[in-house]
Amino acid sequence: MKELTVFAGVDRLGQVTEFVNGVLEEADCPMKALMQIDLAVEELFVNIASYAYRERPEGGEAVIRAGIEDGLVTIVFEDGGVPFDPTAKEDPDRTASAEEREIGGLGIFLTKKIMDDISYEYRNGRNVLTVTKRI
Repeated sequence: MKELTVFAGVDRLGQVTEFVNGVLEEADCPMKALMQIDLAVEELFVNIASYAYRERPEGGEAVIRAGIEDGLVTIVFEDGGVPFDPTAKEDPDRTASAEEREIGGLGIFLTKKIMDDISYEYRNGRNVLTVTKRI
């Protein structure tokens, strides 16, 4: 797996996306899958950038690892921010009107739908979120 460490700031999203796309392009990832993975990467990294280090004005870093083996894309997001398990969040009520819906949660819901698997663990004081997709 290749690894990128960046400051967890929204302004670094382009760098993260470029890193992941580089890994995907080396494996001739189909365009549809690449676009779906880009959406998931954006959602997950922006969540880290926006919320993980909210309690620390100096912010923190995020480590992104990406690789493809036997047609399975694996992307791991790791940060030392506030513990947060996005997989534990209930899916939004899509039958409710826009006024009745709670704010937030749609991005994680979409990520769950477009990726084949998403798992979370809090290990050694760090959030570790892993997403996979077969291409």
